[in-house]
This record gives sequence, C-alpha cells and structure tokens, in this order.
Amino acid sequence: MNSETALPITEQENPRSKDLSSQSTAKIVALMNEEDGLVAAAVHCVLGDVVKAVDETVARLSKGGRLFYIGTGTSGRLGVLDASECPPTFGVSPELVQGVIAGGYDACYRAVEASEDDAEAGAADLQQRGFGPGDALVAIAASGRTPYTVGAVKFARSLGAFTVGLTCVPGSPITQVAELSIVPVVGPEVLTGSSRLKAGTAQKMVLNMISTATMVRLGYVSGNRMSNLRASNIKLRDRAVRIIVAETGLDYPSASAALEAAGDDLKAALIKTKSALGKV
Repeated sequence: MNSETALPITEQENPRSKDLSSQSTAKIVALMNEEDGLVAAAVHCVLGDVVKAVDETVARLSKGGRLFYIGTGTSGRLGVLDASECPPTFGVSPELVQGVIAGGYDACYRAVEASEDDAEAGAADLQQRGFGPGDALVAIAASGRTPYTVGAVKFARSLGAFTVGLTCVPGSPITQVAELSIVPVVGPEVLTGSSRLKAGTAQKMVLNMISTATMVRLGYVSGNRMSNLRASNIKLRDRAVRIIVAETGLDYPSASAALEAAGDDLKAALIKTKSALGKV
C-alpha cells in the first residue's frame, strides 16, 4: 500500500484539481461546484443511518435526555452552529441541544487545533456538562480519527449513552467505537485535505437532518411551521404572527394582538386563540 492510499480518503489528492493553482477563477469555482454536487448523493446513501440516529435521539430526549454534538476545528464549529440554532428555531432550552468544541468557544472563531490531540479532554468536557447515560452524543470528525473526539465517544459509550460517529471516512477509528456510524463518503477535496469543503458540507447536511427531524418528532413543529419559535426580534415576531394567521385564520392585526396578549409566547398564543375559536 503506497502512502497516498494509506491516507484517509478526505486527505488524499483529488486528480480533478491537480492543476488548481494554474486555473482561472471561472474554472476553479466551476470545479468546486461540480464536486459539491457529489455531496447530496453521498448523504442520500446514508439516510437509513440518519433515521436510526434521529429515532434513538428522540427516544432519549422524550425521557429527559439531551443531545450533544462534539468535535474539533470545522467539525466542532458545525456542531456548535447547529446546536445554537435550536433555541430560536424551536423554542427549546439551550440545555437541550449542546455543542462542545475542543479548545472551548474561543475555538469557534480562532484556530485552537492542538487541543484535538488530547484524547482525555473530550471526556472531561462532557463530564463538565454533566453528560449522562440518558443523553445522546453525535461525535463529528471528518477524518474519523481525531483523539479528542474518539475519546469522547469512548467515555459516552462507557456510560451507556447513545453514540453516533459522523465521519466521511469508512472504517475510521470513530466508526469502531461509536454505537452507530453515519459515513457519507464524499471523496478527496478540491483543496487537498481541506475537509471544511465537501466533508464539512456533508456534515452540515446530516446535522440539519438530525436536529430538524428530532424536533419535528418531539412536537415542536406544526405542519411545516416553526410553531414553537421564540419571537426574540422583529423578523421572528413577524414570522410568529404569520404562523398564527396561517394556523387560525385571523387577520394580521388580530394575530399580532393575540401574540402580544400571550407575552410573545407563540405556543401559548396558538393554544389560546385556537381554543377561543373552537379549533382545539
């Protein structure tokens, strides 16, 4: 086995982009777009595993558990991003879905890459959050071999918690320790080793599915509407009013008044309004 094939597929050179540095801007972006087109197909191949992850996560959250994402670098940032979107989108507590990143939140905007080599730190960070056997962990690692992330999975599984390894490398260490593996194989990157590209896109797509489908299954969505969102700014308040209009048939001013009367609590406004209209 030569040194190239021994590398994880995310680290191997992409023959299609071997002349990248000598290409025009138009050719660079066209090639990137073509390669990105492969990502959705790769994710499609692992939808069955995503379904299993969602169903197991819902089972735990239904019993008071929480969902944790953990990772380093780009993978960690993607987890923090997805977790941070859950409270405003679904009106849930920030404690319900949590993102843990090696190096702490400073690593969200500044590289702290050396922290990924500490195999004990992932477990310690979960312990600090009070992670327990009733929780679910999605460990994100493009290469699937990051010591910090693999260590976190080992710790979580030792407690009996549900563990998912989200990686783009089949047979990588994280797939050997996680209870369930989700492995969209997107191949080598246009820029060799830069897994923030296709691998990052695939991970983001899977995380979108896990959090959204979980919240739908838990009842935080009505139809395709964010019926539990927090009206924390002008845009979200307007969206909340429009949801009341769609759900109850009230005109906009009446719906706005109903939301205000409920203290800008959309769920309460919907329940009160539907009850008054005899739609509950």
